[in-house]
Amino acid sequence: MRPSALIAALFATAAFCGAAFAGSALSVPLDEVRVVSFAKPVSTLYVGNPMIADVTIIDNRHAFVQAKAFGATNVVALDSNGKQVANQQIVVASKGNAIVTLQRGTQQTSYTCTGQRCQPAPQPGDGKDAFDGATAQIDKYQGMLAKAAGGQ
Repeated sequence: MRPSALIAALFATAAFCGAAFAGSALSVPLDEVRVVSFAKPVSTLYVGNPMIADVTIIDNRHAFVQAKAFGATNVVALDSNGKQVANQQIVVASKGNAIVTLQRGTQQTSYTCTGQRCQPAPQPGDGKDAFDGATAQIDKYQGMLAKAAGGQ
């Protein structure tokens, strides 16, 4: 094989392997677990928001993703040299993925519902109040991160 053809083949393989894990978002129903596979060995996993999903390494090519709360986050996988192997979007939804929209006059509020409960799931068109709870959670989480980073 000519060197230029070999280099092209290596780039095509690398692009395909990255896309295998980084394609569309991984949807995990609330309180369930999925196994994810990596194209290359990984040594470190970071989850963007551990209140939404948790990740546990099984071996250097597989990990469990456990859905903990409704929402979306991401998982970043690093190899032993600290180089990014994958960055996967994780979406936690109900098993039926049912969205219920409550309309009160001109005020709209959306909920994601399971057989047991409904939880606010702000959607475009919802009123400001629908986003206040999510904003408060984000502010609280960012405050915890800032406190941890500052060592206080």
